[in-house]
Amino acid sequence: MLKITGISKTFNAGTINEKKALSRLSLELADGDFVTVVGSNGAGKSTLFNAISGSFLTDEGLIELDGRDITFEPEHKRSRYIGRLFQDPLMGTAPHMSIEENLAIAYLRTSKKSGQIFSRISKKEKDLFRERLSLLGMGLEDRMKNPVGLLSGGQRQALTLLMATLVTPKLLLLDEHTAALDPGTAAKVLELTKNIVQEQHITCLMVTHNMHQALDLGNRTLMMDSGRIVFDVSGEERSRMTVDELLARFAEKAGQKLDNDRILLSTEQND
Repeated sequence: MLKITGISKTFNAGTINEKKALSRLSLELADGDFVTVVGSNGAGKSTLFNAISGSFLTDEGLIELDGRDITFEPEHKRSRYIGRLFQDPLMGTAPHMSIEENLAIAYLRTSKKSGQIFSRISKKEKDLFRERLSLLGMGLEDRMKNPVGLLSGGQRQALTLLMATLVTPKLLLLDEHTAALDPGTAAKVLELTKNIVQEQHITCLMVTHNMHQALDLGNRTLMMDSGRIVFDVSGEERSRMTVDELLARFAEKAGQKLDNDRILLSTEQND
């Protein structure tokens, strides 16, 4: 489904602030893969997502999605088939627009017809929005005319998840999308995520700071350091692996211990 070949990205090249964010990174995802991604601060996790979604063009390499070369395709075109959630619940929605209007934008954005984004939403489509909202279990189906800015962080993140998957994307990118939520709300949004990804058979990459989630969710785990993938585990080896073993493998492959405080705290809280 996704094939990345030798991509690199350097910011502020030739200056004292030069930063090599991605270094000849290659990655392949099969259709339906649910891959968790962990790594130190500045490892390149969000930069990888930005490269895939088209927030910038890479300095070199190739990005293919479902057999199509999207390396130089602009971000707004990639958004038709790549869904993305950010850590900040305020991102991904228009706060002054209603829930219904936000869903309409997400729904029409995927249309291939020119000018379709300015079309009216039919009663059938509004009924679809209401049905999908009801599955969130938050009562938002009865608040479709309310501005999104009135929602809590958890409600807003759940809505953003729905918007990203309203029309099934080819690829879903989840960039620590529950990290800013309280534990109870985070657990609910994560459960919604698992259900939607499984039911719609979505290929998914999810950055997480929780090492237990990294091993429990999906079918594969990647560890990043210095703009590259240093460890990739799946199958029986992953199913047997403990958090301590995963941390040890990272240290072995990266040549240093993991220094993300939130990751280390999550291991202590769950041990």
